[in-house]
Amino acid sequence: MSSTILNVQKLGKCYASYRSNLLRYMRWFGIPVSPQHEYWAVKDVSFTLRAGEALALIGQNGAGKSTLLKLITGTVRPTTGNIAVLGRISAILELGLGFNPEFTGRQNVYLAGGLMGLSTRQIDEIIPAIEDFSELGEFFDQPLRVYSSGMQARLAFSVATAVRPDVLIVDEVLSVGDSYFQHKSFDKIRKFKEEGTSILLVTHSMGDVRALCDRVILLDKGKILKDGPPDEVVDYYNAMIAEKENARLSVEQKRQKNGWFVTRSGNFQAKIKSLVLLDEMTQEPVEIARVGQRLVVKLVATINEDIPRLVLGYMLRDRTGHVVWGTNTWHTEQVLNDLKKGEEVEFYMPFTCTLGPGSYSFTYALTSSDTHLENNYEWVDNALVFDVINADKKYFIGTSWLDAVFQISRR
Repeated sequence: MSSTILNVQKLGKCYASYRSNLLRYMRWFGIPVSPQHEYWAVKDVSFTLRAGEALALIGQNGAGKSTLLKLITGTVRPTTGNIAVLGRISAILELGLGFNPEFTGRQNVYLAGGLMGLSTRQIDEIIPAIEDFSELGEFFDQPLRVYSSGMQARLAFSVATAVRPDVLIVDEVLSVGDSYFQHKSFDKIRKFKEEGTSILLVTHSMGDVRALCDRVILLDKGKILKDGPPDEVVDYYNAMIAEKENARLSVEQKRQKNGWFVTRSGNFQAKIKSLVLLDEMTQEPVEIARVGQRLVVKLVATINEDIPRLVLGYMLRDRTGHVVWGTNTWHTEQVLNDLKKGEEVEFYMPFTCTLGPGSYSFTYALTSSDTHLENNYEWVDNALVFDVINADKKYFIGTSWLDAVFQISRR
Protein backbone atom coordinates (compact mmCIF):
# COMPACT_ATOMS: atom_id res chain seq x y z
CA MET A 1 0.00 0.00 0.00
CA SER A 2 1.39 3.43 -0.95
CA SER A 3 2.47 5.79 1.80
CA THR A 4 0.72 8.99 2.83
CA ILE A 5 2.46 12.03 1.35
CA LEU A 6 0.01 14.75 2.44
CA ASN A 7 -1.94 14.83 5.69
CA VAL A 8 -4.47 17.61 6.35
CA GLN A 9 -6.11 17.66 9.78
CA LYS A 10 -8.98 19.93 10.92
CA LEU A 11 -7.82 22.73 8.61
CA GLY A 12 -9.64 26.04 8.71
CA LYS A 13 -9.26 29.58 7.43
CA CYS A 14 -11.33 32.41 8.88
CA TYR A 15 -11.43 35.96 7.54
CA ALA A 16 -12.56 38.33 10.29
CA SER A 17 -13.59 41.98 10.24
CA TYR A 18 -13.33 44.33 13.23
CA ARG A 19 -14.92 47.62 14.19
CA SER A 20 -11.52 49.31 14.03
CA ASN A 21 -7.91 48.58 13.12
CA LEU A 22 -6.98 49.03 16.78
CA LEU A 23 -9.08 46.00 17.70
CA ARG A 24 -7.47 44.03 14.87
CA TYR A 25 -3.98 44.92 16.15
CA MET A 26 -5.00 43.88 19.68
CA ARG A 27 -6.04 40.48 18.31
CA TRP A 28 -2.62 40.10 16.65
CA PHE A 29 -0.95 40.45 20.01
CA GLY A 30 -3.14 37.83 21.63
CA ILE A 31 -5.60 40.13 23.36
CA PRO A 32 -9.04 38.46 23.28
CA VAL A 33 -11.22 40.62 21.01
CA SER A 34 -14.44 39.48 19.37
CA PRO A 35 -14.63 40.24 15.65
CA GLN A 36 -17.57 42.07 14.15
CA HIS A 37 -17.99 39.41 11.48
CA GLU A 38 -16.37 36.06 10.64
CA TYR A 39 -16.29 34.24 7.31
CA TRP A 40 -14.89 30.70 7.26
CA ALA A 41 -13.63 30.05 3.73
CA VAL A 42 -12.45 26.61 4.87
CA LYS A 43 -13.62 24.90 8.05
CA ASP A 44 -12.64 21.61 9.72
CA VAL A 45 -11.26 19.94 6.57
CA SER A 46 -9.36 16.67 7.02
CA PHE A 47 -8.04 14.26 4.39
CA THR A 48 -4.92 12.37 3.33
CA LEU A 49 -3.26 11.96 -0.06
CA ARG A 50 -1.24 8.87 -0.91
CA ALA A 51 1.81 8.70 -3.16
CA GLY A 52 0.73 8.35 -6.78
CA GLU A 53 -2.90 9.16 -6.04
CA ALA A 54 -4.83 11.73 -8.10
CA LEU A 55 -7.39 13.66 -6.04
CA ALA A 56 -9.82 16.25 -7.43
CA LEU A 57 -11.42 19.04 -5.43
CA ILE A 58 -14.77 20.03 -6.90
CA GLY A 59 -17.59 22.33 -5.87
CA GLN A 60 -19.34 25.50 -6.88
CA ASN A 61 -17.62 28.89 -6.92
CA GLY A 62 -16.98 30.00 -3.35
CA ALA A 63 -16.87 26.43 -1.99
CA GLY A 64 -13.33 26.93 -0.67
CA LYS A 65 -11.31 24.98 -3.25
CA SER A 66 -8.71 27.63 -4.11
CA THR A 67 -8.36 28.72 -0.48
CA LEU A 68 -7.66 25.12 0.52
CA LEU A 69 -4.90 24.86 -2.10
CA LYS A 70 -3.35 28.12 -0.91
CA LEU A 71 -3.32 26.78 2.63
CA ILE A 72 -1.61 23.57 1.50
CA THR A 73 1.02 25.43 -0.54
CA GLY A 74 1.70 27.88 2.29
CA THR A 75 0.70 31.07 0.48
CA VAL A 76 -2.04 31.57 3.10
CA ARG A 77 -1.70 30.79 6.81
CA PRO A 78 -4.39 28.61 8.41
CA THR A 79 -6.52 29.79 11.31
CA THR A 80 -6.86 26.26 12.66
CA GLY A 81 -5.47 22.81 11.93
CA ASN A 82 -2.26 21.27 10.65
CA ILE A 83 -0.72 20.29 7.31
CA ALA A 84 2.05 17.69 6.97
CA VAL A 85 3.79 17.23 3.61
CA LEU A 86 6.39 14.52 3.03
CA GLY A 87 8.06 15.71 -0.15
CA ARG A 88 8.31 18.63 -2.56
CA ILE A 89 5.17 20.43 -3.72
CA SER A 90 4.92 22.13 -7.10
CA ALA A 91 1.84 24.29 -7.59
CA ILE A 92 0.15 26.11 -10.46
CA LEU A 93 -2.35 28.45 -8.86
CA GLU A 94 -3.35 31.92 -10.03
CA LEU A 95 -1.97 33.13 -13.35
CA GLY A 96 1.13 35.26 -12.86
CA LEU A 97 1.57 34.25 -9.22
CA GLY A 98 5.31 34.45 -8.52
CA PHE A 99 6.05 36.06 -11.90
CA ASN A 100 7.23 39.61 -12.61
CA PRO A 101 5.37 41.19 -15.55
CA GLU A 102 8.41 43.27 -16.51
CA PHE A 103 10.71 40.22 -16.70
CA THR A 104 10.96 38.08 -19.81
CA GLY A 105 9.75 34.51 -19.81
CA ARG A 106 13.35 33.32 -19.44
CA GLN A 107 14.02 35.67 -16.51
CA ASN A 108 10.78 34.57 -14.84
CA VAL A 109 11.91 30.95 -15.12
CA TYR A 110 14.98 31.83 -13.02
CA LEU A 111 12.80 33.79 -10.59
CA ALA A 112 10.21 31.01 -10.17
CA GLY A 113 12.87 28.31 -10.11
CA GLY A 114 14.65 30.09 -7.28
CA LEU A 115 11.39 30.28 -5.32
CA MET A 116 11.02 26.53 -5.87
CA GLY A 117 14.42 25.98 -4.23
CA LEU A 118 16.38 25.27 -7.42
CA SER A 119 19.93 26.54 -7.84
CA THR A 120 21.01 28.62 -10.85
CA ARG A 121 22.95 25.62 -12.13
CA GLN A 122 19.88 23.39 -11.90
CA ILE A 123 17.79 25.98 -13.76
CA ASP A 124 20.48 26.27 -16.45
CA GLU A 125 20.13 22.52 -17.01
CA ILE A 126 16.34 22.44 -17.29
CA ILE A 127 15.64 25.73 -19.08
CA PRO A 128 16.00 24.22 -22.60
CA ALA A 129 13.31 21.66 -21.70
CA ILE A 130 11.07 24.43 -20.32
CA GLU A 131 11.51 26.51 -23.47
CA ASP A 132 10.78 23.49 -25.65
CA PHE A 133 7.68 22.32 -23.72
CA SER A 134 6.12 25.80 -23.46
CA GLU A 135 6.45 26.36 -27.23
CA LEU A 136 6.48 30.14 -26.75
CA GLY A 137 9.02 30.71 -29.49
CA GLU A 138 10.35 34.27 -29.62
CA PHE A 139 7.99 35.28 -26.79
CA PHE A 140 10.16 33.32 -24.35
CA ASP A 141 12.49 36.35 -24.37
CA GLN A 142 9.72 38.96 -24.35
CA PRO A 143 8.29 40.66 -21.19
CA LEU A 144 5.50 38.75 -19.47
CA ARG A 145 3.20 41.79 -19.76
CA VAL A 146 2.80 41.10 -23.50
CA TYR A 147 1.71 37.50 -22.87
CA SER A 148 -1.86 36.34 -23.27
CA SER A 149 -3.42 34.38 -20.40
CA GLY A 150 -2.89 31.17 -22.38
CA MET A 151 0.81 31.95 -22.85
CA GLN A 152 1.17 32.63 -19.13
CA ALA A 153 -0.45 29.25 -18.45
CA ARG A 154 2.03 27.56 -20.78
CA LEU A 155 4.97 29.14 -18.98
CA ALA A 156 3.59 28.42 -15.49
CA PHE A 157 2.90 24.77 -16.27
CA SER A 158 6.25 24.27 -17.98
CA VAL A 159 8.13 25.67 -14.97
CA ALA A 160 6.09 23.77 -12.38
CA THR A 161 6.60 20.45 -14.16
CA ALA A 162 10.21 20.86 -15.30
CA VAL A 163 11.30 18.70 -12.36
CA ARG A 164 8.97 15.93 -11.24
CA PRO A 165 7.52 16.90 -7.85
CA ASP A 166 6.19 14.64 -5.12
CA VAL A 167 2.89 16.56 -5.16
CA LEU A 168 1.61 18.54 -8.16
CA ILE A 169 -1.19 21.03 -7.49
CA VAL A 170 -3.14 22.50 -10.41
CA ASP A 171 -5.92 25.05 -9.91
CA GLU A 172 -8.00 25.63 -13.08
CA VAL A 173 -5.12 27.47 -14.74
CA LEU A 174 -5.02 25.08 -17.71
CA SER A 175 -8.61 25.95 -18.62
CA VAL A 176 -7.41 29.24 -20.15
CA GLY A 177 -5.02 27.50 -22.53
CA ASP A 178 -5.77 26.15 -26.01
CA SER A 179 -6.98 22.59 -26.47
CA TYR A 180 -3.63 21.42 -27.92
CA PHE A 181 -1.69 22.51 -24.84
CA GLN A 182 -4.37 21.15 -22.49
CA HIS A 183 -3.96 17.69 -24.03
CA LYS A 184 -0.18 18.01 -23.87
CA SER A 185 -0.32 19.07 -20.23
CA PHE A 186 -2.66 16.29 -19.15
CA ASP A 187 -0.45 13.75 -20.88
CA LYS A 188 2.44 14.98 -18.73
CA ILE A 189 0.27 14.88 -15.59
CA ARG A 190 -0.66 11.26 -16.36
CA LYS A 191 3.02 10.40 -16.85
CA PHE A 192 3.91 12.00 -13.49
CA LYS A 193 1.11 10.00 -11.85
CA GLU A 194 2.46 6.76 -13.31
CA GLU A 195 5.90 7.67 -11.92
CA GLY A 196 4.53 8.18 -8.39
CA THR A 197 3.64 11.89 -8.23
CA SER A 198 0.49 12.71 -6.27
CA ILE A 199 -1.94 15.03 -8.08
CA LEU A 200 -4.24 17.56 -6.43
CA LEU A 201 -6.53 19.03 -9.07
CA VAL A 202 -9.15 21.76 -8.95
CA THR A 203 -11.30 21.91 -12.07
CA HIS A 204 -14.87 22.37 -13.27
CA SER A 205 -14.28 19.85 -16.06
CA MET A 206 -15.94 16.67 -14.83
CA GLY A 207 -14.55 14.83 -17.86
CA ASP A 208 -11.00 15.50 -16.65
CA VAL A 209 -11.96 14.40 -13.16
CA ARG A 210 -13.37 11.07 -14.37
CA ALA A 211 -10.44 10.44 -16.72
CA LEU A 212 -7.56 11.34 -14.40
CA CYS A 213 -8.57 11.06 -10.76
CA ASP A 214 -8.79 8.11 -8.39
CA ARG A 215 -10.77 10.03 -5.79
CA VAL A 216 -12.88 13.19 -5.51
CA ILE A 217 -13.66 15.52 -2.61
CA LEU A 218 -16.79 17.67 -2.94
CA LEU A 219 -16.56 20.95 -1.02
CA ASP A 220 -19.55 23.08 -0.11
CA LYS A 221 -19.36 26.26 1.99
CA GLY A 222 -15.82 25.43 3.07
CA LYS A 223 -16.60 21.92 4.34
CA ILE A 224 -16.21 18.43 2.91
CA LEU A 225 -19.62 17.28 1.74
CA LYS A 226 -18.54 14.00 0.14
CA ASP A 227 -15.29 12.06 -0.34
CA GLY A 228 -15.22 9.00 -2.58
CA PRO A 229 -14.77 7.49 -6.07
CA PRO A 230 -15.22 9.82 -9.09
CA ASP A 231 -18.44 8.22 -10.38
CA GLU A 232 -20.13 8.50 -6.99
CA VAL A 233 -19.08 12.05 -6.13
CA VAL A 234 -19.39 13.61 -9.60
CA ASP A 235 -22.89 12.23 -10.11
CA TYR A 236 -23.88 13.43 -6.64
CA TYR A 237 -22.48 16.89 -7.47
CA ASN A 238 -24.53 17.06 -10.68
CA ALA A 239 -27.64 16.07 -8.73
CA MET A 240 -26.83 18.65 -6.04
CA ILE A 241 -26.62 21.42 -8.65
CA ALA A 242 -30.02 20.42 -9.97
CA GLU A 243 -31.39 20.25 -6.43
CA LYS A 244 -30.42 23.88 -5.82
CA GLU A 245 -32.37 24.85 -8.92
CA ASN A 246 -35.34 22.62 -8.09
CA ALA A 247 -36.43 22.95 -4.46
CA ARG A 248 -38.51 19.74 -4.45
CA LEU A 249 -35.71 17.52 -5.73
CA SER A 250 -34.61 14.34 -3.92
CA VAL A 251 -31.33 12.46 -4.44
CA GLU A 252 -30.65 8.72 -3.97
CA GLN A 253 -27.38 6.81 -4.53
CA LYS A 254 -26.54 3.11 -4.57
CA ARG A 255 -23.59 0.95 -5.71
CA GLN A 256 -24.81 -1.99 -7.82
CA LYS A 257 -23.34 -5.51 -7.72
CA ASN A 258 -21.82 -4.95 -11.17
CA GLY A 259 -19.72 -2.09 -9.74
CA TRP A 260 -21.61 0.74 -11.46
CA PHE A 261 -22.84 3.53 -9.19
CA VAL A 262 -26.45 4.63 -9.70
CA THR A 263 -27.51 8.17 -8.77
CA ARG A 264 -31.22 9.02 -9.01
CA SER A 265 -32.58 12.55 -8.63
CA GLY A 266 -35.71 14.46 -9.57
CA ASN A 267 -39.09 15.76 -8.48
CA PHE A 268 -40.69 12.71 -10.19
CA GLN A 269 -43.51 14.61 -11.89
CA ALA A 270 -42.52 12.34 -14.76
CA LYS A 271 -40.88 9.02 -14.03
CA ILE A 272 -39.50 6.00 -15.81
CA LYS A 273 -41.74 2.92 -15.90
CA SER A 274 -39.39 0.65 -17.83
CA LEU A 275 -36.03 0.84 -19.59
CA VAL A 276 -34.62 -2.03 -21.62
CA LEU A 277 -32.02 -2.76 -24.31
CA LEU A 278 -33.35 -4.98 -27.12
CA ASP A 279 -32.13 -6.71 -30.24
CA GLU A 280 -33.84 -4.78 -33.06
CA MET A 281 -34.72 -7.88 -35.06
CA THR A 282 -35.84 -10.31 -32.37
CA GLN A 283 -37.01 -7.73 -29.81
CA GLU A 284 -35.37 -9.90 -27.12
CA PRO A 285 -33.59 -8.23 -24.15
CA VAL A 286 -29.81 -7.86 -24.53
CA GLU A 287 -27.24 -7.86 -21.75
CA ILE A 288 -24.23 -8.69 -23.93
CA ALA A 289 -24.18 -6.98 -27.33
CA ARG A 290 -21.99 -7.74 -30.32
CA VAL A 291 -19.97 -5.19 -32.23
CA GLY A 292 -22.08 -4.14 -35.23
CA GLN A 293 -25.36 -5.51 -33.81
CA ARG A 294 -28.55 -3.52 -34.37
CA LEU A 295 -29.99 -2.58 -30.97
CA VAL A 296 -32.91 -0.61 -29.54
CA VAL A 297 -33.22 1.33 -26.29
CA LYS A 298 -36.87 1.32 -25.25
CA LEU A 299 -38.03 3.62 -22.44
CA VAL A 300 -41.57 4.07 -21.13
CA ALA A 301 -42.26 7.15 -18.99
CA THR A 302 -45.27 7.75 -16.75
CA ILE A 303 -46.62 11.28 -16.25
CA ASN A 304 -47.50 11.78 -12.56
CA GLU A 305 -48.59 15.44 -12.80
CA ASP A 306 -49.62 17.79 -15.60
CA ILE A 307 -46.42 19.15 -17.14
CA PRO A 308 -45.91 21.71 -19.95
CA ARG A 309 -43.05 19.92 -21.78
CA LEU A 310 -41.15 16.64 -21.72
CA VAL A 311 -37.64 16.09 -23.03
CA LEU A 312 -35.75 12.78 -22.93
CA GLY A 313 -31.96 12.84 -22.91
CA TYR A 314 -29.51 9.93 -23.15
CA MET A 315 -25.81 9.81 -22.32
CA LEU A 316 -23.65 6.76 -23.08
CA ARG A 317 -20.53 6.24 -20.95
CA ASP A 318 -17.72 3.70 -20.96
CA ARG A 319 -16.42 2.03 -17.79
CA THR A 320 -14.03 4.91 -17.03
CA GLY A 321 -16.90 7.41 -17.06
CA HIS A 322 -15.90 8.92 -20.41
CA VAL A 323 -18.94 10.15 -22.34
CA VAL A 324 -19.04 8.27 -25.65
CA TRP A 325 -22.23 9.89 -26.99
CA GLY A 326 -25.22 11.90 -25.85
CA THR A 327 -28.19 13.88 -27.11
CA ASN A 328 -31.79 14.66 -26.21
CA THR A 329 -35.16 15.23 -27.88
CA TRP A 330 -34.74 18.99 -27.47
CA HIS A 331 -31.85 18.97 -29.93
CA THR A 332 -33.57 16.46 -32.24
CA GLU A 333 -36.65 18.75 -32.23
CA GLN A 334 -38.97 16.10 -30.79
CA VAL A 335 -40.21 17.89 -27.66
CA LEU A 336 -43.59 16.78 -26.31
CA ASN A 337 -45.93 19.50 -25.04
CA ASP A 338 -48.87 19.64 -22.61
CA LEU A 339 -48.75 16.19 -21.06
CA LYS A 340 -51.49 15.18 -18.62
CA LYS A 341 -51.37 13.18 -15.42
CA GLY A 342 -51.76 9.46 -16.09
CA GLU A 343 -50.37 9.52 -19.64
CA GLU A 344 -47.59 7.17 -20.71
CA VAL A 345 -44.97 7.94 -23.35
CA GLU A 346 -42.84 5.35 -25.15
CA PHE A 347 -39.46 6.34 -26.54
CA TYR A 348 -37.90 3.94 -29.05
CA MET A 349 -34.31 4.56 -30.16
CA PRO A 350 -32.67 2.09 -32.62
CA PHE A 351 -28.92 2.27 -33.23
CA THR A 352 -25.96 0.25 -34.46
CA CYS A 353 -23.54 -0.94 -31.78
CA THR A 354 -20.40 0.75 -33.10
CA LEU A 355 -18.67 0.31 -29.74
CA GLY A 356 -15.46 -1.43 -28.82
CA PRO A 357 -15.44 -4.38 -26.40
CA GLY A 358 -16.10 -3.38 -22.80
CA SER A 359 -18.78 -2.33 -20.34
CA TYR A 360 -21.08 0.62 -21.02
CA SER A 361 -23.99 2.40 -19.37
CA PHE A 362 -26.88 4.58 -20.45
CA THR A 363 -27.80 7.58 -18.29
CA TYR A 364 -31.22 9.08 -18.96
CA ALA A 365 -32.87 12.34 -18.00
CA LEU A 366 -36.52 13.39 -18.14
CA THR A 367 -36.57 17.19 -18.13
CA SER A 368 -38.49 20.14 -19.59
CA SER A 369 -35.65 21.72 -21.61
CA ASP A 370 -32.16 21.06 -22.94
CA THR A 371 -30.73 20.96 -19.37
CA HIS A 372 -31.85 19.45 -16.06
CA LEU A 373 -31.68 22.79 -14.23
CA GLU A 374 -35.15 24.10 -15.08
CA ASN A 375 -37.30 21.04 -14.32
CA ASN A 376 -35.51 17.82 -13.46
CA TYR A 377 -38.34 15.28 -13.45
CA GLU A 378 -36.02 12.29 -13.16
CA TRP A 379 -32.32 11.81 -13.84
CA VAL A 380 -30.67 8.41 -13.32
CA ASP A 381 -26.94 7.91 -13.90
CA ASN A 382 -25.91 4.45 -15.16
CA ALA A 383 -29.53 3.26 -15.30
CA LEU A 384 -28.90 0.64 -18.01
CA VAL A 385 -25.63 -1.30 -18.06
CA PHE A 386 -24.53 -3.71 -20.80
CA ASP A 387 -21.36 -5.34 -22.15
CA VAL A 388 -20.03 -5.41 -25.70
CA ILE A 389 -18.01 -8.26 -27.20
CA ASN A 390 -16.24 -8.54 -30.55
CA ALA A 391 -17.61 -11.87 -31.73
CA ASP A 392 -17.82 -11.37 -35.50
CA LYS A 393 -15.66 -8.39 -36.45
CA LYS A 394 -11.96 -8.26 -37.19
CA TYR A 395 -9.51 -7.06 -34.54
CA PHE A 396 -9.47 -3.36 -33.63
CA ILE A 397 -8.74 -1.25 -30.57
CA GLY A 398 -10.57 1.67 -28.90
CA THR A 399 -14.12 2.38 -27.79
CA SER A 400 -15.48 2.85 -31.32
CA TRP A 401 -15.76 0.49 -34.28
CA LEU A 402 -15.65 1.99 -37.77
CA ASP A 403 -17.00 -0.03 -40.67
CA ALA A 404 -13.86 0.74 -42.64
CA VAL A 405 -11.49 -1.23 -44.90
CA PHE A 406 -8.23 -0.30 -46.56
CA GLN A 407 -8.02 0.31 -50.28
CA ILE A 408 -4.44 -0.41 -51.37
CA SER A 409 -2.74 0.05 -54.73
CA ARG A 410 0.89 -0.63 -55.59
CA ARG A 411 2.70 1.74 -57.92
